[in-house]
Amino acid sequence: MRPDTDKDTRHLGGELVIPAFAVLFTLYFFSSIWNSPWTAKVSAFLVGGVLILVCSIFFIKVAVTLVRGEGSLSFANLFTLADIRTGRIGLLATTVGYCVFIDRLGFTLTTFLFLSISMLILGQGKRPGLIVLTSGTMALGGWAVFIWAFDTRFPRGWFETAMQMVLGNG
Repeated sequence: MRPDTDKDTRHLGGELVIPAFAVLFTLYFFSSIWNSPWTAKVSAFLVGGVLILVCSIFFIKVAVTLVRGEGSLSFANLFTLADIRTGRIGLLATTVGYCVFIDRLGFTLTTFLFLSISMLILGQGKRPGLIVLTSGTMALGGWAVFIWAFDTRFPRGWFETAMQMVLGNG
């Protein structure tokens, strides 16, 4: 059944931006870890494979919507006033901030801040204590797995340096 008006047509171009960049980044990431230790490759290919699978399912869903005539590849919904209300712009700024500050603050602290701010935005400020606790647990888990256990080359900051001294002198 074809929609009668443009209001009924979904603007799918804007919805494809993030999945398309995710696939491109994942393919780049695969190429950058090719000569890394097997543990890094296994983790990367597992997570990247799931991401590509989910994006592929989304691409198929978009293709079906286009074939049915229920959508178009326009980018009319890429930036709207609703983006400010829903926190989409805040999430974009938080992601850019993560990329900018990870070299200065290190993996663990930057990950903690990114997760905390992102979840606060998505949760609209509700349950900040639980969000900080969850973010701290996830950041510490990331540190324990990637930096402490696997000794990956993630950026080191004051937290990683302090933990190296504590664990080295313990």
